Amino acid sequence: MIHQQDIRRTLSLPRTIPADRLVVALDFARVAPLIGGAWHTRGVRRIATDIDWAVGQGPEVRGTGEALLMAMARRPDALADLTGPGLVVLDRRT
Repeated sequence: MIHQQDIRRTLSLPRTIPADRLVVALDFARVAPLIGGAWHTRGVRRIATDIDWAVGQGPEVRGTGEALLMAMARRPDALADLTGPGLVVLDRRT
């Protein structure tokens, strides 16, 4: 899903990801060593604005589930789609 979104974002081809699939991808990205979401977003509360998903503690970062997923995968362009005081933390780690 992440690589597909890399291509779609580059080509400006929007995609609606079904919420149930996005929740699974977000939960996986939190713990998958290859993605590094656990390290990259530790100490930050991530809150999806379009689906029922939130995790973590600390300063908040809000955005669509897709933008959060891409930020957890260390895609710097996704940071522009996020808001909140925790964004400073993510920006330093990207």
